Amino acid sequence: MNTPIDIKKKSISGVIVFEFVGELDETNADKTFTAVYNSIWDFTAKKLIFNFSWLKYLNSKSIWYIADIFSNIEDGNGQMFITNMTEEVKDTLELVWITTIITTLDTEAEAFTALWIKPEPEVLTK
Repeated sequence: MNTPIDIKKKSISGVIVFEFVGELDETNADKTFTAVYNSIWDFTAKKLIFNFSWLKYLNSKSIWYIADIFSNIEDGNGQMFITNMTEEVKDTLELVWITTIITTLDTEAEAFTALWIKPEPEVLTK
């Protein structure tokens, strides 16, 4: 049985925002992040925000995928932020030091400010 996870993708002012809803674990990490990779496609100069406001749990495999995506984004001279973490998710990411590698912010708005972008109205994509 797969643990439910939903990913909402939106594009705002050229920034791709992924909002994770549910839990990331062994039953859904591969499929979920394959979809994320396919959605990003070319990592060159991409700007990403992972919004974890509705993410309740993530396992080590999910953390590996997040670190790998960040590495690809960085290699392509892009930028990536993690925002809106619950305390549980924040504690997990701090425990494995991901928060020392990937910039984490409290809100999406702070990420847009860090990117020097004033968001236009969002465009929802699948």
